[in-house]
Amino acid sequence: MRHELRLPLTSTGRLDRALADALGLGRAAVKRAFLLGDVRVAGRRARASDPARPGALVTVDVEDAAGPPAPEPDAPLVVLLEHPRLVVVDKPAGVAVHPLAPGEGGTLANAVVARWPECAAASPDPREGGAVQRLDTDTSGCVAFARDPEAWAELHRELQERRVEKVYLALVVGRVAAGGVVSVPLAQRGGRAVAAPDALAEERLRAKGLRPREAETRWEVVRRLERHTLLRVRILTGVTHQIRAHLAHLGHPVAGDPLYGGAGAAVPGLRRQFLHASRLALEAPGGGRIDVESPLPRDLQAVLYRLG
Repeated sequence: MRHELRLPLTSTGRLDRALADALGLGRAAVKRAFLLGDVRVAGRRARASDPARPGALVTVDVEDAAGPPAPEPDAPLVVLLEHPRLVVVDKPAGVAVHPLAPGEGGTLANAVVARWPECAAASPDPREGGAVQRLDTDTSGCVAFARDPEAWAELHRELQERRVEKVYLALVVGRVAAGGVVSVPLAQRGGRAVAAPDALAEERLRAKGLRPREAETRWEVVRRLERHTLLRVRILTGVTHQIRAHLAHLGHPVAGDPLYGGAGAAVPGLRRQFLHASRLALEAPGGGRIDVESPLPRDLQAVLYRLG
């Protein structure tokens, strides 16, 4: 659907946020319009991070809202835990958590709603199919899906209040001496997270219409190899690309991650980033503690074996 409007005279900050507010649309839909090049200001293609100019004439083509994921009963699905109010499944690398566009298939949510149809009505955004958290497409491991709206709201509140324990295994470039913590804020720009390590960097990002978010990542050493280190990583916050951006900021990008590590992160035989959501622990809706683990996938096990 095509929209043509002038931004309100009170518009400030980034163009994508101002546009979402002006149209009354979800930011995911607006973000996709920018990714497809379907947003123009005064006839010229615009970027999401462009500043919102009050009164500017904007034309945007927005896809129809995606409905619930279509059930795909033949899709493979590894179930780690089935609970009356939620399920935890094992996401393989290369599979998105849920669809972004109408009719999109092949996602984890398509497989989940085929087995638990009630998940399709559990999340406020129907396309999520009840997914409570997300992983990058090339990250594997534990993903929780709620089975009813009340469960989704309760689990989402746990995430916001940082009561969910999320543990990852990450192989990074270089030898890490010891465990530690990094609390550098992160801003989203051009499909990647940008670190704001000091007040000056944060001020510069805000001047560009970006909004650094609080982010905290903790790690401990599991195993040191000749040129790499296997880390156990815990995150209290959930900023997009948080682990990848924080570890790269420390000078130890995740192995196999070209976005944050470039060619120096490449490992022979590793076809994706070495990042696995190995454990998820939370309070189940209605009471009781749930603690779920996902074993390291065979492709990542093979990489460790080759590296010795």
